[in-house]
Amino acid sequence: MSTHYRSIAPYLELLLRENGQEAILARLLPDTENLPRRIPGLGRISAKSVDLLWNAIGTDGERDAARATLRGTDTPDAMEAYEGNIENFIGTVKLPVGMAGPLRINGLFAQGDFHIPLATTEAALVASYHRGAQLLSEAGGCAAMLLSEGMNRAPGFAFADLREVGQFVAWALTSVDTFREKAEATTRYGKLHDMKVAVEGNHVYLDFEYTTGDASGQNMVTIATAAICEYIVDESPVKPRYHFIEANISGDKKASARSFLTVRGKKVTAEVLIPGKLIAKRLHTTAKEMEQYWRMSAIGGVMSGTIGIQGHYANGLTALYIACGQDAACIAESAVGVTRFEVVPSGELDTPDSLYASVTLPNLVVGTVGGGTGLPTQRACLDILGLAGPGNACALAEVCAALSLAGELSIIGALAAGDFASAHQRLARSRVKETTPEPDHDHAG
Repeated sequence: MSTHYRSIAPYLELLLRENGQEAILARLLPDTENLPRRIPGLGRISAKSVDLLWNAIGTDGERDAARATLRGTDTPDAMEAYEGNIENFIGTVKLPVGMAGPLRINGLFAQGDFHIPLATTEAALVASYHRGAQLLSEAGGCAAMLLSEGMNRAPGFAFADLREVGQFVAWALTSVDTFREKAEATTRYGKLHDMKVAVEGNHVYLDFEYTTGDASGQNMVTIATAAICEYIVDESPVKPRYHFIEANISGDKKASARSFLTVRGKKVTAEVLIPGKLIAKRLHTTAKEMEQYWRMSAIGGVMSGTIGIQGHYANGLTALYIACGQDAACIAESAVGVTRFEVVPSGELDTPDSLYASVTLPNLVVGTVGGGTGLPTQRACLDILGLAGPGNACALAEVCAALSLAGELSIIGALAAGDFASAHQRLARSRVKETTPEPDHDHAG
């Protein structure tokens, strides 16, 4: 968290030179005078509540224009659809949605050719994943396998000393069946199937792991765990001094080392064998050059302290999550995993070597019911995938892994071929109309 003094000094010198030390320090003092009008907190959505919030913001030319833009043409008719998904509703933000694919997936749950909607403002992203998806399809598709699933919540309890900790843990271990009963009484779909215990001094962490059906399940497990905590407070022979429903050991919305020790959401792996001739044709490089890049980037990741070994899972997953109504903040944990590339010798002089490529993602937090999956445009994107509604969450997780594999092949192919910068230069061009022809997407990274 430290910053080198050479980076700080010029900035401070500039502030001191322009304003003087007293003026700068005065800017940092609390100021409770003339506070702005408090905006009411509103959970229910109606035309009246929207007007109330905009009136609280105030009006001027720019804000009136912003109000009209966020209102759009369809927002008033769709207001009820957002009930329960947002508070203080004032309108909607539109993002462009692009299509990647078709992507052929030979999975346990995802079987067939998938057209994948991606919502993003980053030029070159869709083109890159589109290229990778087509490459995988030409290779016969990628295999994808769901390995395990579970969503957890980990409350923490504080006691006076280790003697009390020992008594509490002994009681908790004999109470798992009752914990399960209390938790499952709060949900039709959630099932408590595991409990882990961690002790740190006079603190006890109970890590509860659930299956959540076709929902990503974060709210589901929070409510279920709250019921367990209530029972513990009421019935434990050793009363905790205090407790919290989440003690930050679950890995919720953050990259953590525990990702590779267990699962949060759905753990999926996907693989493909790309023939050397197809690599040359579509990626303009070789299996050897791609493996060399992967090896060097893996070492670079270790040196910089990254969790996992991968190029850019977050790009495709974020775009897919936003398009399909997933919790975009879960990208912090979902975009963790391992990419592996290996040369597979052809054994023939006139046939280039093939490339084995795989990805493993242990924390894909996705669902096809609940959350934002029922919103109008997000439901439409799930419909494009053919994965809206119950029975499709496992297939969506395998699609996420396959998409990540497509993205890894495309971006590493571009880096190995030396096309990465030029592809972005062409695709992320100025908004000003140009007379140059459209770029060749086969080179997109």
